[in-house]
Amino acid sequence: MTSDPSQTLPEPISEEGSVTPCGVEVIEAYLKTLPASPGVYRMINVKGDVLYVGKAKNLKKRVVAYTRPERQSVRIQRMIAGTVSMEFVTTHTEAEALLLESNLIKRFAPRYNILLRDDKSFPFILVTNEHKFPQVLKHRGAQNRKGDYFGPFASVWAVNETLAVLQRAFLLRTCTDSVFANRSRPCLLYQIKRCAAPCVNKIAENDYAVLVDEAREFLSGGSHRIQKRLAGMMQQASDGMEFEIAAQYRDRIRALTRIQAHQDINLSGLGEADVIAAYQTGGVTCVQVFFFRTGANFGNRAYFPSQARDSDVASVLEAFVGQFYAKTLPARTLLISHDLENQGLLAEALSVRSGNRVYVLCPKRGNKRKLVEHALTNAREAHGRRMAESASQRRLLEGLAQTLGLDGAPGRIEVYDNSHVSGTRAVAGMIVAGPEGLMKSAYRKFTIKGAAPRGKPAGDEGYSAGDDYAMMREVLHRRFSRALKEDPDRLGEQWPDLVLVDGGKGQLGIAIEVLEELGIDDVALAAIAKGPDRNAGREHIFLPGDPVPIELEARNPILYFLQRLRDEAHRFAIGTHRNKRSKAISRSILDEVPGVGANRKKALLHHFGGPEGVAQAGRLDLEAVGGISKALAEKIYDWFHPQQ
Repeated sequence: MTSDPSQTLPEPISEEGSVTPCGVEVIEAYLKTLPASPGVYRMINVKGDVLYVGKAKNLKKRVVAYTRPERQSVRIQRMIAGTVSMEFVTTHTEAEALLLESNLIKRFAPRYNILLRDDKSFPFILVTNEHKFPQVLKHRGAQNRKGDYFGPFASVWAVNETLAVLQRAFLLRTCTDSVFANRSRPCLLYQIKRCAAPCVNKIAENDYAVLVDEAREFLSGGSHRIQKRLAGMMQQASDGMEFEIAAQYRDRIRALTRIQAHQDINLSGLGEADVIAAYQTGGVTCVQVFFFRTGANFGNRAYFPSQARDSDVASVLEAFVGQFYAKTLPARTLLISHDLENQGLLAEALSVRSGNRVYVLCPKRGNKRKLVEHALTNAREAHGRRMAESASQRRLLEGLAQTLGLDGAPGRIEVYDNSHVSGTRAVAGMIVAGPEGLMKSAYRKFTIKGAAPRGKPAGDEGYSAGDDYAMMREVLHRRFSRALKEDPDRLGEQWPDLVLVDGGKGQLGIAIEVLEELGIDDVALAAIAKGPDRNAGREHIFLPGDPVPIELEARNPILYFLQRLRDEAHRFAIGTHRNKRSKAISRSILDEVPGVGANRKKALLHHFGGPEGVAQAGRLDLEAVGGISKALAEKIYDWFHPQQ
């Protein structure tokens, strides 16, 4: 009997002879800090070779599948077993992730990307003009056939999907000329409303020509006139109680919206450029380098320069650029995230190094600035992953214990925050952190039930709008009352060593009162509040019995650690509150979006065909809707993508 190949692989050995962690163990370590946003991931073996490049609408949900190899094929099991590290790039939309995935597959030729062998060139969509009833089809290779070519597309899958939505939107034929000439009755595509059946004269030549012109116009990113007309026809059919016809127009609108989607990954006109962005906080700097060639994103890499704790981000970036290009030739254009003191001198030196003129630019606006912002986002997220590594986490916990005067490094930290709108649909979130980083399986949500007066449990008295103190009292009372009931001897692991509340002296006072009422005197308490003028870089830390708050220096890793815990609790509480509001909305998820009234909601629904399309749209697509300004598009996008 043949053994499972995934079980016969030896464990990777490092150059020093020690066993390198691999497989599920490595993948599970990344899950703790992965965002639930679109992006691309790379799986890498012990030699540094890319084993696989994949895309995901939700990086966390996609990568978690690899932690269950028994559900995968033998080929994927071998890939998982050989993985010793992973790299990630977040994108604005899933479509951008698809394009970036294609770029990286073409560059790295990963062993486990099975579609790579016959994917030597990018496919196009061809609308022929050799026949009085033009055909729409997939095309790859030399563009010798007469017609209009649209593309390139990231993959064959992308072309097939676009052809499918084109059929729904414009009913164009896909059959060959020989099949067209020999048909005597409509095919199945006509029956399922995917073709107008010009082969049997179900549509006049002039009417078919209109559909072809509309398809060409949309594929080339032209006017929105047709889409507006379809929206009007959909409304007219709906008003006339012809809901089946209205649904057909809705499907066409959705198809057209998808075809029109803008992409930020491949930027035309950029040519050859390197995008370098640095993010610094907590005494650690992350530098992300993106490589663009012929306007296409060819991948990225994160660097963490050492000995950079006492230098500002611009100085670190300048030193990095000089050393980075000591061994490799620079691109013609370098787009950087910060202005450098010796920027002109650096450009001159790099020009001498490469033998060509090199431009070092720090763009302030436009598409190039968007690329820099995208690199900054990835630098910030890579920085967060590095800071959450277990070794760093232990040092942070020990430093936190010293800062707060604890007896030892806390094994469990609980952080609490409230979220509500004028007291309505109030919720609270509890996040947990420990030596292994954020413990998301231990997170808890609290639906605020009512006021909890001093010395009494939560009841139904109700809150005045925005009574955060009463809400915090209720949450802490419920949390620790239950803990005392379920584990009075405190033998389990559910008891925290440190409770951190978001707020100042008032919130800390509430926490002290609750624990005193319950007879709990061995749980450390602290509160973190923003500094003067709500400055997020000058937080104050309040401790029981100390009237003077602790104010750490801006680059102190302990301050960054506390900020990260506070921000995670804030994110979790807000996300819980938004989910609660969404469930309470019976008509549309757009009803709660700030700045979107009845007319704008109608325009968005007509443009995207439904609220789901609005939620999945990028910023540029939202701006294309009538009545939606750039600022409002940003608000709508941020509403549906709070983590980005």
